[in-house]
Amino acid sequence: MEIILKQDIPNLGYKNDIIVVKDGYGRNFLIPKGLAIQATESAKKINAENLRQRAHKEEKIRKEAEDFAAKLEGLTLKIGAKTSTKGKVFGSVNNIQIAEAIKKEGFEVDRKNIKLPVEQIKEIGEYTATLKLHREVSVDIKFEVVSE
Repeated sequence: MEIILKQDIPNLGYKNDIIVVKDGYGRNFLIPKGLAIQATESAKKINAENLRQRAHKEEKIRKEAEDFAAKLEGLTLKIGAKTSTKGKVFGSVNNIQIAEAIKKEGFEVDRKNIKLPVEQIKEIGEYTATLKLHREVSVDIKFEVVSE
């Protein structure tokens, strides 16, 4: 079944993408929840016209994301955490602490756009997180977990 997505859905696609999904997933989940519409010929034409009109706006947004990525490029963060004598972190360091550390540097980012190399960081050391600013623009941020 071909559908047109009405909004971004992780691991599936972005808004206005035309994708193929299994019939049951489209008919029983995506369409009733308002996440997608069926891709008929008229819907495809309307979608193409909307994409053409939004292309200029999308280019501006992508350019702003690239400029923001250039500012974040050389950023190195230090995140303090309570640790044991062996270097194990009590609890864990996650994307919330990284978003707060970036905010202290003067940049506003959404924690949902930060992807860590592992789900939870439980040891002192240097790591790299990926910050997704746009569907085509992402930047790697180095951070170090240190003992408080």
